[in-house]
Amino acid sequence: MTSGLLVALVGGTAHAADACDALTAKVIRATGASLAGRAGSGAVFRAADAERMSLACRTPRRMVFGSQAREPERPFFVLVGRAAEALAGAKAEAVEVLALTLHQDSLLTGLPREGIVGKAALRCETGPRDDTLSGSLTVCIVTPAAPLRRRAGLFAERRPG
Repeated sequence: MTSGLLVALVGGTAHAADACDALTAKVIRATGASLAGRAGSGAVFRAADAERMSLACRTPRRMVFGSQAREPERPFFVLVGRAAEALAGAKAEAVEVLALTLHQDSLLTGLPREGIVGKAALRCETGPRDDTLSGSLTVCIVTPAAPLRRRAGLFAERRPG
């Protein structure tokens, strides 16, 4: 490995870590949570309104929230909204409302529910789990919403004739 390539790899890793540190700090400021730990490209937080709150900085970035309650109190959804604002730039109140709606729909159907509001995509589900979130009866995952892509020629001007 050439020294230039090694410097680029190390510099890229350092830049990614700096970006994750900055995003972690932004989430802490927005939510009032405290940092419980950092490992690799992620962070785990302590928050009064969620038993689990974690950030994955790798693309696609995402935050996972877990509650042991099947029907968490409203502050859980407020926390999801504030974190979505920090992560994706979405309006916190709009994400909070969507999270509540998706949660209620999941309670009624027993299925995970997904939606997009502004710049945030959200998935909420309820019920027993058999994965790493097994202690959580309610789980919400926030990611930045993928930008809409224009299809070639879709909005092109048409020539008369």
